[in-house]
Amino acid sequence: MRHLSGCGTIVVLWVILVGLTPAQAKFYTLEESITEALVNNRNLKAIKTKIDQAGFVEKQARTEFLPKLSTSYGYTRFDRARVFKSTLPGASRIAISSQDNFEWRGTVTQPLFAGFAILSSYELAKLGVDQSETEYELARLDLALRIKQAYFDILIAEKAVEVAEKDVASRESNLKMVRNFYEVGIVPVNDLLRAEVELADSKQTLVEVKSRVRVAEFAFNTVLSRPGNAPVRVKDIERFVPERGAFESYLGQALRNRPEIKLLDIALLQADRDARLAKSKFYPEIGFEYNYIKAGDTPDVSGSPFHETNRWEATTYLSWTFFEWGKTRYEVKEKESVKDELIQTKLSLEQGIALEIKDALLALQVAEKNVPATEKAQEQAEENLRVSNERYKAQVTTIIEVMDAQRLLSQARVNFYRAIYTHHLAKAGLMRALGTF
Repeated sequence: MRHLSGCGTIVVLWVILVGLTPAQAKFYTLEESITEALVNNRNLKAIKTKIDQAGFVEKQARTEFLPKLSTSYGYTRFDRARVFKSTLPGASRIAISSQDNFEWRGTVTQPLFAGFAILSSYELAKLGVDQSETEYELARLDLALRIKQAYFDILIAEKAVEVAEKDVASRESNLKMVRNFYEVGIVPVNDLLRAEVELADSKQTLVEVKSRVRVAEFAFNTVLSRPGNAPVRVKDIERFVPERGAFESYLGQALRNRPEIKLLDIALLQADRDARLAKSKFYPEIGFEYNYIKAGDTPDVSGSPFHETNRWEATTYLSWTFFEWGKTRYEVKEKESVKDELIQTKLSLEQGIALEIKDALLALQVAEKNVPATEKAQEQAEENLRVSNERYKAQVTTIIEVMDAQRLLSQARVNFYRAIYTHHLAKAGLMRALGTF
């Protein structure tokens, strides 16, 4: 029993310790980040529901082609029963209605022609579905770009921490060397104080860049609709692959793929349908109506001496408002002017897309040149620090030179990593400009 009790205690302690262990950070590649964001992002889900809403609007519009069924039941009470009195001498009064009158009516209504208004409304509803689907694709593109930016923001912040940690370690080493020199009287106290201040500043910088990592991770989790403080890790991407492509080819691809262009094309079709819908008022409306009627002087509408038990009526009707002082004509002109506006907007958008692609390509070119340049600068800064340290050890230079060399190396390292990730971000911008991810 004692042995079992001891085992139970160990199990309980193990469970407690496991519960106190920090949650393991989830590891993401860039592709996995994009995939999860497209599945889980709440804003994207909200936009997707608009596709269903547009589908319901289309189904509503489709019903306008079909006959409508309706029914009514009414009761009319006269102040007194109606009678017919002949003007002939000696004629008696003849009752022609009862005081209580009940009627039930079943109606079928079918539009036959509405000046293409029903067809135009249905086509507008169908275009609404296309518009919602295209807006969803646009949101996917924007979300993919956001997750890429958040992903590389984490990597940039993590590299800044790595550089700051190396800087702290190097300055601690410098401080140890300076303190040894000071204790044997080789260097003045000013060198020791400067080394201590530089180390304190370096540690402060490390604290600041670590906080940037947490902010970047929170932003990343937000895009993926994860808990903001959930631990996360991302796979580093240091591979540098130059981008090669012709501007004209990229522009053609963008004009074919960009959802913004497709949305304007849909808007142009909608403008056509709106104009046709406005023109429908130039035409008469023609329809058919069938009524089946039961009447009586009791609630069961079973007939009476004054009411037929049942009867039916079929009516074909035409309605036409043919003059409204030019109102319909002005409405048509208004809809047609919207199309002219959209054509100019599309031309402007195409120019904007060309500028986006040009900017992205130039950013890629700059980044491609910066990567080897900053890599070379990093190597030179490392050699500069090594030489400065050796010169200080030989006491042929001051501690200021060593501190400056260390600062230059840290900046060179940051510039190198930033150049790599800036290239990745520029490529992400180019992909977005092309309408893909």
